[in-house]
Amino acid sequence: MAVMTAGNVLGGQPSGFGERPEGLEDPVGKYPKPPFNGQSQPWPGLASKMDPVPDHGEKSYKGSGRLKGRKALITGGDSGMGRAAAIAYAREGADVAINYFPTEEPDAKEVIEYIRAAGVKGVAIPGDLREEAFCRKLVEQAVIELGGLDIVVCNAGRQQSKASILDISTEDFDATMKTNIYAPFWIIKAALPLLKPGSSIIGTTSEQAYDPSPDLYDYAQTKAATMNYVKSLAKQFGSKGIRVNGVAPGPIWTPLQVSGGASQEKLKKFGGQTVFGRPGQPAELASIYVQLAASDGSFTTGQVYGASGGAGQP
Repeated sequence: MAVMTAGNVLGGQPSGFGERPEGLEDPVGKYPKPPFNGQSQPWPGLASKMDPVPDHGEKSYKGSGRLKGRKALITGGDSGMGRAAAIAYAREGADVAINYFPTEEPDAKEVIEYIRAAGVKGVAIPGDLREEAFCRKLVEQAVIELGGLDIVVCNAGRQQSKASILDISTEDFDATMKTNIYAPFWIIKAALPLLKPGSSIIGTTSEQAYDPSPDLYDYAQTKAATMNYVKSLAKQFGSKGIRVNGVAPGPIWTPLQVSGGASQEKLKKFGGQTVFGRPGQPAELASIYVQLAASDGSFTTGQVYGASGGAGQP
């Protein structure tokens, strides 16, 4: 009888067998694939002017109160993974302050509207992270306006594609290092005395940390350093009850690419090398940032979560 039952299921395929359950999506065809149209913007670029416009979870992310009452500061919160994290955090119940470069104001306004629409506090703090004094002020203002701080996401990044090391000026190199490495150093240093046990620090690293592209010499170094400081600070802060983790995206469709981060040739084929044949969207990483901040991930520290479309480590 058991054999007959199995045969009926496998051979006869009862009504409904093989139908896609509600909510199940094929990742291969979920988002746009290359070739993409050539496009260029002044650094640091606006997501709202990209073609196609990235998905940050504006319509799709549904919260369930996982971060209710928490207070988060996110750098680079106007677009990319920072924007996706900001929207997700707000819908999970957290008050959120975002930092962004002043020219990114149009994108930032949209994010603040999404945050406030979730019924939580949204705070916009524009400024240049390459300035130590501003980084200290950023933390101070976030704490005052949010009424505390227990999640720090160091996400803002500068990426400029250069074919040769000879094409990188000292000024360019310095700007990348200050944005990607100095700013997290200054911000974390300012925030640490204010963070209580149970707080989380999250850094955005990259697949470039362990598989660098030849045209991203300086950027790749900073992402390797980010992965390293995550592991170092996790050991340093563990006894304080503060967790430190990282997210390592692969090719994700963000303004980094159209504002100098990729050549036009590379941009048109962007993400085509992944197993899904497309780049990822910021929305596809939002839940990782939530998990690394949520209390139910309390034993996770010093870890780097990859989302690279089937390639590389970790």
